[in-house]
Amino acid sequence: MVLLAKIALGFGATVVLAGAYTFREGLLRVDVDETRGRGQHLHVWLPAAVIPMAMHFVPRGQMLRAGEQSAKFMPLVHAVAKELQKYPDADLVEVHNGLQYVHIRTHNGHLLIDAEEPGRTVHVSCPLATIDDVSRELAALAPAS
Repeated sequence: MVLLAKIALGFGATVVLAGAYTFREGLLRVDVDETRGRGQHLHVWLPAAVIPMAMHFVPRGQMLRAGEQSAKFMPLVHAVAKELQKYPDADLVEVHNGLQYVHIRTHNGHLLIDAEEPGRTVHVSCPLATIDDVSRELAALAPAS
């Protein structure tokens, strides 16, 4: 009975540590709600650590092509993501254009994008650390100049 309890404790601790590692960067959240027509709703919540991990499963040729195409932008994306981490709550862009609305800001280390138009609402939340990780990986794949 004691051996079974130790096995259960070891398994439980492993699950907790794996969960903590997976969610260390936070959640990547995409919510799209349509109220017109049939009213489609899409809600995707993923551990942000999944994105850099998933990049390792993309075929190498595709990743090299992505690195080539994005090479000139990745240093800028990396620098912006690093600098934005210094400003935990900052409004970057807020635009009202008639019935359309866009708000881009940072909050607690996440980049938040909210967009609304008649019949559609989109909310995106992505940890800045994930943007930084992805930009560094793509920059590493860029051809040397």
